[in-house]
Amino acid sequence: MTSGPLIVLLAFLVFGDFTIGRVSGNSSATCVDCQRVRNVTLQFDQIKKSVDEFAEDLQNMAAPKDCAGVFANGMTTSGVYKIQPEVGDGPIDVYCDMETDGGGWTVLQRRQDGSVDFDRDWESYRQGFGDLNGEFWLGNDNLHRLTTQGTYRLRVDLEDFEGNTAYAEYDTFRVADGSANYRLTVDDYSGTAGNSLARHDNRAFSTKDRDNDLRGSVNCAETSKGAWWYKRCHHSNLNGMYFGQGSTEIGKGVVWFKWRGHAYSLKRTEMKIKIFVTNPFKLIFF
Repeated sequence: MTSGPLIVLLAFLVFGDFTIGRVSGNSSATCVDCQRVRNVTLQFDQIKKSVDEFAEDLQNMAAPKDCAGVFANGMTTSGVYKIQPEVGDGPIDVYCDMETDGGGWTVLQRRQDGSVDFDRDWESYRQGFGDLNGEFWLGNDNLHRLTTQGTYRLRVDLEDFEGNTAYAEYDTFRVADGSANYRLTVDDYSGTAGNSLARHDNRAFSTKDRDNDLRGSVNCAETSKGAWWYKRCHHSNLNGMYFGQGSTEIGKGVVWFKWRGHAYSLKRTEMKIKIFVTNPFKLIFF
């Protein structure tokens, strides 16, 4: 929304008579008129600031709450879009997959070439990192903001180095807030990759500097070279070390155990969510 024309119109209506009748008058009133012009300028700046803030508020109000809303608004090309989740402050940029299984998927994670280091600390995983057009983690705060808006399903797309693909879907996917260590709720599996998240249901998130797993003195995030909802330690490790080849040390790579086992590190992974709705109009603003 462009505020420039509106500002000019407001300034003309409010100050037009003054600037024409006063500023162009005789020189004896110059000092008084200069002060008045300064006052006018200050008021003009205040009006501009108010209009800009109003325009930004309107833009945020109009932003959909997830990629399903973006799709419902007619944006059907995959790419980066701005959304406004119902929970938390401010809009966020997300990558929307508009092609897979009907489109409208909000992508949470992607691995594809090892260009981004995923062996990071708690704060990095809280905020998110990487490139939305490449490898990234959207951020645990954002995962929580998104998945508390309704009932979301998770889709995990996988590819190995031989060109084989598989997927896993979960009709229930939710991430708690930071005070609960971003505890995972995941259930109702279907797909071709096998259920490698069942072991991680109801587990807190762990990083190399925040050990929330159940393996005593062993920090699964350190030994598995990543960060995840570890138990003792994992059946999936999609944020593990990227090896650039299939075979690897057991448990340290990008692992989906039920498909390729603990000793195979995958080439490509993508985690994405989509909300269940009965009324499609709710996707747009509510």
